[in-house]
This record gives sequence, structure tokens and C-alpha cells, in this order.
Amino acid sequence: MHTDQTLDVTALDERLRRTLGEQDLAAARATMADAGHDDLVATLERLSSKQRAIAFRLLPKGRALEVFESFPPSLRGELVQGLRDAEVAEIFAALEPDDRAWLLDELPASLAPRLLRGLSPRERRRTSAVLGYPQGAIGRRMSPEYVSARLDHTAGEALQRVRDRLDDAETVYTLPVLDGGRRVVGVVSLRRLLGADPATPVAELMRDALVAAADEDAEDAARRCTDQGLLALPVVDRESRLVGILTIDDAVRILEQEESEDVARQGGAEPLRRPYLSTPILSIVRSRVVWLLVLAVGATLTVQVLSLFEATLEQVTVLALFVPLLIGTGGNTGNQAATTVTRALALQEVRPRDVARIVGRELRVGLALGALLGGLGLAVTSLVYDARVGLVIGLTMLAVCTMAATVGGMMPVVARTVRVDPAVFSNPFITTFVDATGLVVYFLVAKAVLQI
Repeated sequence: MHTDQTLDVTALDERLRRTLGEQDLAAARATMADAGHDDLVATLERLSSKQRAIAFRLLPKGRALEVFESFPPSLRGELVQGLRDAEVAEIFAALEPDDRAWLLDELPASLAPRLLRGLSPRERRRTSAVLGYPQGAIGRRMSPEYVSARLDHTAGEALQRVRDRLDDAETVYTLPVLDGGRRVVGVVSLRRLLGADPATPVAELMRDALVAAADEDAEDAARRCTDQGLLALPVVDRESRLVGILTIDDAVRILEQEESEDVARQGGAEPLRRPYLSTPILSIVRSRVVWLLVLAVGATLTVQVLSLFEATLEQVTVLALFVPLLIGTGGNTGNQAATTVTRALALQEVRPRDVARIVGRELRVGLALGALLGGLGLAVTSLVYDARVGLVIGLTMLAVCTMAATVGGMMPVVARTVRVDPAVFSNPFITTFVDATGLVVYFLVAKAVLQI
């Protein structure tokens, strides 16, 4: 089934590229009309920016908006800049306020006022309310379009409010329950309202509400929403008054973006923030070159360590054979620890105040791994070379694994404490650090054991 779907997308991609290349717009329109939504979105994401803009203009208005909303924010921003002003204004007006905020974050600052001026006064107020929160806060990702129930309402009255707002609300499956001061006192599901007698007070049907503060970090709020399995999470101001809701689909989108950033930075690159095949080559180069330059400078530490112990290597040349093994094992051990702790931080399984417990656990893990790998290294090296060389390898492996696991587990916590992305402190920097310090440990152990 997956293979057939892949073939369909491939065929659609080839046909659409050919018709656009031949400027046969009627054939291109017909090709897209026969395509499923997901296949069409995937195909348009793979086109060049010019072809994507042309193809998008060929779509019927309703379908164009559906496709536009399925694009990642960065691709939306690029597409908007390739459309005519009238087309942009029409698309922008049809978006939800939170989607407008996503889009404006990807556009030049000079374009935002022009787009906002094109909105109706009501839509401009609602969008400005979302934009008033800082980037990274959940208030900027919430939807101000919601249906709420009053504490003194009956189930029948709450259902009538749902019917009245059915076309405008972001979701109607979870209703925040408000008191007279618009403070959230609970939530009630549409299912409970439908199953209750219309005269039943909402106060008897509601349950306690889990809420997010509007200035809370978006990733934290989104993760709480998904972890708790909520369809919607009320967002409140500092006085606990309702200002919006975070829906499960927006929560998943936030987490997907954060996950992409973490994975990219753990690999020593900046996130692309758009589909790979639609990213210009120069953008990919820019996303990687800075980190490569930083790591190249850091790698000079390894060269300096080797030059300091050049005399030792000349006396026992066999030591040079094990340098890649030792620094590679140390780097991998540190990366494993850093990745595990970074993930635990993201899931809020650990907090910066747990640093002592984390260091203690990783110290023991490193000792155990070092003992296992060091024992194996001692046995194999002693058989092939010499028992004393085997002892050097075993002791170094023990020390390097212990050090790498401890440092790898501690660095993400330190990063979170100083408000830096923990992923930045993971694989690339830990590898460079362990390479240099691991070599120092290696040669010091060699000098002590071999008496050189």
C-alpha cells in the first residue's frame, strides 16, 4: 500500500512538472484536480518556488486555502511573497488568527502592517491580540476563537451556544466553563452535554480544568496538552481569565517543529524549517557551515594534544592505532548521555534542580560501560599486542566512558539553566570536548603504565 502511494506521488510530481514546464496550464490544472489532498501538498512542496506559485494560482479558491494551511509556516511565507497583493490579502483574511501569527513570523516585518490593514476591524483586533504575545509563548499560538459555557448555564443553554458559534469556533469538542469574571473554573466536553438532560446545570457536568498561562513557553504547554490527551487546552491571562485555546492539532504542530530543531542541532546544523527538497542549496549550506567552522576550530584542540604527546607516540607507535577507537567510543558515550537527558528535559521528566541526581546516575552508567568495554579492550589487546598495552587501553576506556557519560548528562542541564537550547550542547560540542580530554587521559595513562 505504501509503495502504491509513493508511485502515485511520483507520477503526480513528474506530470505536474512536465505540464508546468511546457506552460500547459490547463493540463496542470486537470492534473491537480485529480490528486488527493495529501499527495498534492507533498508534490507542491517539492516544486521550485516559481512553479509552486504558478500551480497554486491554478487551484480553486477553496482548495487553495486548504493546501495553503497544510504547508509548513516557512513555505507559506515564501509562497505569499510570490503571489499578487490581492491573492495574498484574500488568503490572509481567510486564515484563523493563530495561523496568521504563524505566517507573519515568517514574513518580512515591513509586510505585516500592510496585511493587517487589509483585515476587517474585528479580525484585526483578534489577530493583534495574538501577536501581542512574545514569540515562543503559547499566547502567540493559541486561537481566540472558542466556545465557552457559563457556570450558571444548563446543558441546553450550553448546546445552544455551540450551535450559534459552530461556524466560527476553532473547536467545539471541549468547552471552558467560566464564572461571572470570565475566569476558568472547569471544562465540559460536548459528549457530556449531548448525553445530559437539557435542564442539567453545567456545574454538575464539568470537571477540573488544566490550563496554560498565555506567557508560558509554547513547547511546554503543547507537550502538556498531548501528554494529557486533551482535545483543547484553555489559555488564560494572569488573572485566570480565558483568552484563547490551544487545540491538539496546533499542539502537535508546535512539537513537530521543536523536534525538528532539536534533531538538527544535535547533528550540528540549524533547522531548515521547510521540506528538504524545496530548500535552496545555499540555505542548506548556510544551515551547516557555521557549526562546521565552530567544530573545526574545536578540533584543533585534538591536534594540539597530539602534538604535546608526539614524543610518547614515537616511543610506542602502537598507541597511535587506538586513538580513533578511544575518541570515537568516548564521543558516542557522551552523545548517548546527552541525547537521553535532553529528551528527558523536553518531556519534563527531569529539571535543572535534578543535576546532582543526573550526574550521579550517568557516573554509574559510565563506570559500568567503561568496565565492560575496558575489560574487552584489555583482553583483546593483550592477546594481540602486549599485556601492558592492553592495560592502557582498558584503563583509558574505563576513564573515558565515565567522563564522557558524566559530562554528556550534565551539559544539557547546564544549557537549560543558562537558557540555551540543550540540543546545541549535545553531539557536536561533546564530541569535540571528549576528543581532546580523552586523548589527554589516554597519554597520561600510557606514560604511567608504560613508564615512558
